[in-house]
Amino acid sequence: MLTLKSFHKKYDTTTSELVIKGRTFPFFMARNLEDFVDPQDIFQDFPLWIKIWEASFVLAEYLAGMEAEEGKRLLEIGCGIGVVGIVASSFGHQVTMTEYNQDALNFARANALLNEASNLEIRALDWYNPEIEGAFDYIVGSEVLYRERDFQPILQLFKTYLKKRGEIILAEGIRKTSMAFMHQMSDYFHITAQKKVLRSKEKEIAIMLCRMKPKGSFG
Repeated sequence: MLTLKSFHKKYDTTTSELVIKGRTFPFFMARNLEDFVDPQDIFQDFPLWIKIWEASFVLAEYLAGMEAEEGKRLLEIGCGIGVVGIVASSFGHQVTMTEYNQDALNFARANALLNEASNLEIRALDWYNPEIEGAFDYIVGSEVLYRERDFQPILQLFKTYLKKRGEIILAEGIRKTSMAFMHQMSDYFHITAQKKVLRSKEKEIAIMLCRMKPKGSFG
């Protein structure tokens, strides 16, 4: 069982804070990207989970403002270090966070301990061989649409785990792969999308927040 002591013994970390709806959430992050990259092939299994993505902030803030209804379950895919799921659970949602990478799962578990998050379950999930049970009212994810080969496994996850009247909420950077995914999903879902723009002195980043509800052809 992971403890904060065993976590810090294994990983060199730094801490970053996010403020969501007036509440401050600290998160452990890996200090050195190089610790998780294969020097012989830096693009093989590149650790996308290692940073806090702008889309994760957008999705976390959205879920924090969404009413938590008793008995409704939320599944997060590709949870990374745990930002979205931890924030959502802290605002009353019943959350199952999932991730494939074992290091990411360890960071998510440590961050759940750090934030004293309850109402939260953390599970390993392989999109190509999913082994969790149950059905969910919401499936959410941020920055999960990078590889077109993942589109069909993700769609199958939706078909397997989303309740008939459930909803999918995704936050993604506006790029070729995310737009291609939404185009494909329009055959199965009614999709509404909002553009969220995050601005700083250095840059401006546009995020697409999409809500997807099944059509009659879904399933």
